[in-house]
Amino acid sequence: MYDALFQFLNRFFKKATLFKTLFNLSPMYRRSCGKILTVSEDLHHVKIVIRLSYKNKNYVGSMFGGSLFAATDPIYMIQLMQILGKEYVVWDKATEIKFKRPVYQNAFVRFEFTSDEIQYIKERVAQEKEMDLIKLLNITDADGKVYTEIAKTIYISSKVYYNEKRAKKKELM
Repeated sequence: MYDALFQFLNRFFKKATLFKTLFNLSPMYRRSCGKILTVSEDLHHVKIVIRLSYKNKNYVGSMFGGSLFAATDPIYMIQLMQILGKEYVVWDKATEIKFKRPVYQNAFVRFEFTSDEIQYIKERVAQEKEMDLIKLLNITDADGKVYTEIAKTIYISSKVYYNEKRAKKKELM
């Protein structure tokens, strides 16, 4: 549903505008208390805020860890899907989250891909057909103090290879 809406609206609006607006309007993302602040034109840089509120305070008054996780969970996958395009399959595969200290104020996260990283992904998938990419990110306060470290494992494949792989699995069943 979201992809079809994105494709239709992309005729009238820039990808960066749609990425930000559709995330911020999405009920599932809004419930995480995350909000996208900025998206670069090439989608390589995304910045979010997770505001501390009554909706995500835990028993001791700090930000609920599940809210921190939920606000960061979908960004890299959808960001990479939009950057790479329809010829690729992208899935979140795993997340490791390390809470360094409690968060008692608004939190910020930057999601970044360099042009070199995107080129590396394309070259590696062209050679190996699929890969796992580990992206590291930090949840910080406004001054950059790190509260949480996250390692996201993202599966990337060519769409052709992915479909062939799924067809082979179905044959074996």
